[in-house]
Amino acid sequence: MPTTAMPTTAMRTTAMGSTATAATMPPMTDGALHLLLAWASPALPIGAFGYSQGLEAAVADGSVRDRAGVRAFVAAVVMHGGGFVDAVLFAAAHRAVADPARLSDLNMLALAFRATAETRQENAQQGRALLGILLAAYPRPAIRAFAEAQAGAPVALAVVAGLAAAAHGVPLGPALQAFLHALAANLVSAGVRLVPLGQTEGQQALVDLFPCLSRAGARALATAPEDLGISSIRIEEWSMHHETLYSRLFRS
Repeated sequence: MPTTAMPTTAMRTTAMGSTATAATMPPMTDGALHLLLAWASPALPIGAFGYSQGLEAAVADGSVRDRAGVRAFVAAVVMHGGGFVDAVLFAAAHRAVADPARLSDLNMLALAFRATAETRQENAQQGRALLGILLAAYPRPAIRAFAEAQAGAPVALAVVAGLAAAAHGVPLGPALQAFLHALAANLVSAGVRLVPLGQTEGQQALVDLFPCLSRAGARALATAPEDLGISSIRIEEWSMHHETLYSRLFRS
């Protein structure tokens, strides 16, 4: 478990050159760091590589054609769409680790926020896969209790991930950034295959997104689930159009 410390206020300079006030986080143990690296890895077998959240449809209709387009798509997801919703609910689940009723409510809210059948399936299938891995390889009483309470029901990825981080003592700030990074990296990887982009261009697109991920995380930490909303109608439209594409590489 990480050692606890009273947070202090520090000034931070972002990659965009602006300064922001943030509370310093408790130090992470090596064990907590290894957990984040394992959970954010593309090798984690939850099937994330098979989903694009509508990016495939955006490429198919010519709306996304290059690195800038991929970057803009991913930024919209994490700042205004399902990625931001998941970030807020990840943080809420982390804070509610000892409140089973609250976790159940957050799970239902996370599932309800998916506007299309494909993205709801994406969320629930990855959530169920992650929960199974946690029970087998990273068990904790809070994780087992949640699994028992949701037996046979869909579970949302963000809620499972936030709960897992808290149950293992991983501080919320780094855990949330790892979650957002994994989401962005998966979508950029989809863009590399779909546009297509070179691997180096894909890395450049991901680096371009780092300030966006930091801003999304800071906003998510300050947003209550009851205040959530999304403004990514175009992305939802691409997701709906994806369901009827003649040829598809991805499941969303």
